[in-house]
Amino acid sequence: MNWCNEYKQKLMNAEEAVRLINSGERVYVGTSSSVAFELMKALWDMREELEDIEITSSLVLKPMPLYDEIEGNPFAFGTFFMGVEERKARDNGMKLDFTSVHLSQIDSWCKEVARPDVCLFDVSEPDENGYMCFGPSGIALHKFLKENADRVIVQSNKQTPYIFGQNNLIHVSEVDAIVEVDDAPVTLPNPKIDEVTKTLSNIIVDQVPDGATIQLGLGSLSTAIGFGLLNKNDLGIHSELLSEPMMELMINGNVTNKYKGYMDGKSVFAFALGSTKLYQYLNKNENVYGAEFPFVNDPRIIAKNKKMISINSTMAFDIFGQAASDSLGWKQQSATGGQLDFVRGAQWSEGGKSFIATTSSFIKNGKRISKIVTSLPAGTAISTPRSDVQYVATEYGCVNLKILNMSDRVKAMISLAHPEFRDQLSEDAKKFNLI
Repeated sequence: MNWCNEYKQKLMNAEEAVRLINSGERVYVGTSSSVAFELMKALWDMREELEDIEITSSLVLKPMPLYDEIEGNPFAFGTFFMGVEERKARDNGMKLDFTSVHLSQIDSWCKEVARPDVCLFDVSEPDENGYMCFGPSGIALHKFLKENADRVIVQSNKQTPYIFGQNNLIHVSEVDAIVEVDDAPVTLPNPKIDEVTKTLSNIIVDQVPDGATIQLGLGSLSTAIGFGLLNKNDLGIHSELLSEPMMELMINGNVTNKYKGYMDGKSVFAFALGSTKLYQYLNKNENVYGAEFPFVNDPRIIAKNKKMISINSTMAFDIFGQAASDSLGWKQQSATGGQLDFVRGAQWSEGGKSFIATTSSFIKNGKRISKIVTSLPAGTAISTPRSDVQYVATEYGCVNLKILNMSDRVKAMISLAHPEFRDQLSEDAKKFNLI
């Protein structure tokens, strides 16, 4: 129990802790459901004493003055995944550098692109041996940031779950300052599901066999699919995200992890985002296994799971079936994330399939707009190229593009478009000698 004395020696309030940060340094503050909000507030309060500070983070969802306030803001920003707050900072005209990286290679971002001088981590309370867990999202990458930082400041949080797995822990001896907090992790409510999304989700659910290992993303479609799997049996989970419907599938007994063929008996994931109930469910739960992105998202690891079913959504497709999932035009919306990691890994799996889906259109200002277009807007990044795409689905059906020549592929994409746009897409395709 020698760590207890060290813990007490390092204990201080947030205002004292952030004084370990100097002007000209890069400070990492958190990711998704593992963000050091109390330390961020203290850092903002000290802003008049600092200059030339770069804040790195990803998928921050809770309003914070660091990102929102323009006047007197000394901070610049860096991220590999744009969240609500990162987009606010960019749209407010603040300097923000975005790095596109597959999550399976996030260690390169941590070590080479955004090596931190100081890390601010939200962690669990220490266990009997003095180890604190990185939390529901920190487990995905904080190991690599810790290894490369000059200083580590943690907020030991009564409400941060302790998650079993690999590389999930940091010891009291490895940190420079400890601040005790009682702060609920950020939550994300289940999105509303409209009838079109429900129709699309049913098409994909029909493609998922009993005994499949599943991966789902964020958003209304993934949520609808997840809850739609409540009539399936003996499912397994190997997913970068562990979401609310996945928890319900485990509680309901639909997930048994019996037949994965790799890490049987465990639901494997890299980060969790959802309700307070989800975080409480994960706390010291021996049926879940959290690990870093370079492990969970490695296509070679993914492929070890049998009947691996990868299901992701996209913002738009071009007529070849290429997916634009992280930007439309020159404006970055989110990130490429782990989509291509799982697209490839699922297809390499024995009996596996990869699905990318979207509703065929949306209404904006009273006008219907197609999500399947002849060509994507200038500046749009391709998240998954045509050579990797396998199954594409809208509410009008599901097609395996992988086995089609280019002409048949284009015809298939037109058949998946909203009927209002099919004639124009066909005219364009003929104009360019595609069909």
